[in-house]
Amino acid sequence: MNGEPQQKLVSVAAGARGDADALVRTVAALWRHGLALGAGALLACAFAPQGWWPLAFISPAVLILLWERATPRRAAWLGFWFGLGMFAAGTYWLYGSLNLMAPVWLALGIALALMGLMALYHALTGYAVVRFFPSGPVRWLLAAPAIWLLLEWLRGWLFSGFPWLSIGYTQTGTELAHLAPIGGVYGISLVVLLAAGALVALVRGTRRVRIAAAAILLVPWVAAMALGRVAWTHPAGPPVSVAIVQANISERTKLLGDHTGRILMRYQRMTESAFGERLIVWPESALPDLINNLFPYVEHLDIAARRHGSALVMGVLRESDTGHYYNSILALGKRASWYSKRHLVPFAEYFPVPRFVRRWLKEMNLPYSSFTPGPAYQRPLPVAGLELGPSVCYEVAYGDYMLRMLPKADALVNVTDDAWFGSSSARYQQFQMARMRSQEEGRYMIVSTDNGVSGVIGPEGQVIAEAPVMVRYVLRSSVTPMKGMTPFARVGNGLAVILAALAAAAAFALRLVGFRRTMSRR
Repeated sequence: MNGEPQQKLVSVAAGARGDADALVRTVAALWRHGLALGAGALLACAFAPQGWWPLAFISPAVLILLWERATPRRAAWLGFWFGLGMFAAGTYWLYGSLNLMAPVWLALGIALALMGLMALYHALTGYAVVRFFPSGPVRWLLAAPAIWLLLEWLRGWLFSGFPWLSIGYTQTGTELAHLAPIGGVYGISLVVLLAAGALVALVRGTRRVRIAAAAILLVPWVAAMALGRVAWTHPAGPPVSVAIVQANISERTKLLGDHTGRILMRYQRMTESAFGERLIVWPESALPDLINNLFPYVEHLDIAARRHGSALVMGVLRESDTGHYYNSILALGKRASWYSKRHLVPFAEYFPVPRFVRRWLKEMNLPYSSFTPGPAYQRPLPVAGLELGPSVCYEVAYGDYMLRMLPKADALVNVTDDAWFGSSSARYQQFQMARMRSQEEGRYMIVSTDNGVSGVIGPEGQVIAEAPVMVRYVLRSSVTPMKGMTPFARVGNGLAVILAALAAAAAFALRLVGFRRTMSRR
């Protein structure tokens, strides 16, 4: 009889220890997931406007360390929380821009769904790295950087693509940016991720592995500094004076039809003040109505501008003879020429849903859009002695998007309506991407936005001139036509993707060799 109480006490103690162990495991798991979430959120601070670029090396290294003792499933969850933190902190502005046209529930739902979807790429990265590669230098220095880069590249084009916050953008303005004319933003991403893996190797590797990791950290910086002295393109003519009209009109004002006259008058007066500059550039959808309804206004300004030796480039919305709507750029000079936006923004310029859903949206008076994408192949805009390679807003996020216009295009122009983003970080992130495009293609770029960041960027990604944000401003500067082709302009993202694929293949090969050696010892 005395044994029964003792057994019960042992059983209760064992149960208590089990509950305590379960609690410890739960707390540890929450800590790891919270750390992954925080590391992802901090990574967003490596991008503009904060520009804390060292975090681009540290944050991924933290995630790779968290994967060390994780199961594939747990690694996937850690990757998901990391990605969610990064996109929540880096693209929070999605909700505000969507809420201008959609009710709160729909805007919030779309924004959260997109953030969660993008976080799945990091979840897949974590699962693949831990499932197929044991802890060690092969994982840190080959597998993790290569798989991460390949999935980042996949995110940039799959299902229309969302290339925002590609990690290579964090190095805009550092010496590593000199790698852009060769490998583009994804080439820089690969270098950054290799460096993150090298940091892990410095912490956990053997002496020999640490020496290799130190070389991986150092060599790209030395190579980038040497490449910074190479002139990939050269001037092909005298500078052309430019004026950028930043009218600073809020999106809500533009959407209200009773402000049309005031908006037109503001653009007219600001444009007249810039007469004499060879090229005057307006932002995306500057006119508060279809250009079809405002031809007399545009014709009057065009005649006045040409009388003063100026040419106009303006972002406009237009309706074609067939009843299709286009988000376009109109260049006026000796003759008119058009560019129509090719890559439309999902849930803003079109809804990627079946037709019956769009009918339901219309019946419920909910937002839906029906813009038509422009042709895949379009010519540069000949205006003011330049051949402008154009892009509209979001298109500047795609690294190889404008390469089809090279080598004929000798300068670039991007028109954007950043008023959709309010005073958020989106405008700075987009200007950062424009700087990368200029450096990849070795061309000057004119960036014209409604309320900032407007500016002129040089062929090495340097900011030549920049207007203050959220104010009415006419920015004057100049651009020089450039000729020649950078290596990136010839091969696009192919070099970075091939290198990452080769690194992943090498990691799999080394993993297989190690597995066979283990089996032979048995």
